Amino acid sequence: MRPNDLAEHHSVVAMNVIRKALEKAKISPLEISIIGYSRGPGIGQALVIGAFIARNLSVRLGKPLVGINHPLAHIEIGRKVSLSQDPVIVYVSGGNTQVITHNGRKYVVLGETLDIGIGNAQDKLGREIGLPFPAGPKLDQMRGEWIDLPYTVKGMDLSFSGLLTESIKRIKSGTRVEDVVWSFMEVAFSMIVEVAERALALTGKKEILLVGGVAASPRLRDKFNTMCNERGAKLKVPPPELSRDNGAMIAWTAILSYMIRGPDKVEESFIKPQWRIDEIQWPLINVY
Repeated sequence: MRPNDLAEHHSVVAMNVIRKALEKAKISPLEISIIGYSRGPGIGQALVIGAFIARNLSVRLGKPLVGINHPLAHIEIGRKVSLSQDPVIVYVSGGNTQVITHNGRKYVVLGETLDIGIGNAQDKLGREIGLPFPAGPKLDQMRGEWIDLPYTVKGMDLSFSGLLTESIKRIKSGTRVEDVVWSFMEVAFSMIVEVAERALALTGKKEILLVGGVAASPRLRDKFNTMCNERGAKLKVPPPELSRDNGAMIAWTAILSYMIRGPDKVEESFIKPQWRIDEIQWPLINVY
């Protein structure tokens, strides 16, 4: 889907989604306390629609407006539902892959992908073999034999583009699809686990929090479980419906943000498509 098509879709379905959410919660619009929305990072055209609707609701209902950082929302909903206090965070999504910790003042990125996120790499490989979006769940289920593929870890950073390019090249040259997919997933997930294990050693922490849409992968969780058991660490993962993008994570983090810094000014509520989590001063609030 092209960005403009995505924005059009959001604008068409937004009010119906809000209506259904209010009906499910059995509340009226006047009972809402805060209007939370994602300011970024993300696709600008889609963020604009969300911000526009949030501003209008804030003004019409007379409610505080709170824009939040999307990766931060994944972390905070994960911490809440898993009762995680001060973990090494592994954020695996379509657009990004990061290993994050908190330094007492804010979240800091210890390592990250140097090119594309693991979710995007999976979807591009899925398209090559005719899988629908999202491809991850289907790739997870495929089994094959091991073949050598590029494994790229550079210190605390990692790269998926070479792995993806070689995997597609192998498929086009006639290598059995199941073997390529199996090996692709093994290599990609092993790279992520390696960097996360190095972060545990660096920080001395004893807990991994796995968040983002790809955290729903049973295969990735199995690898993390093995590593954490070997290191005497705990693995915490939110349920799949709260690992993938969801409204609850935006709402909960908006509440926390309101507690920390109050509401946004409507005239300053512009989107931030490139907003990094390490740009935000954010105390580690242990209200869980």
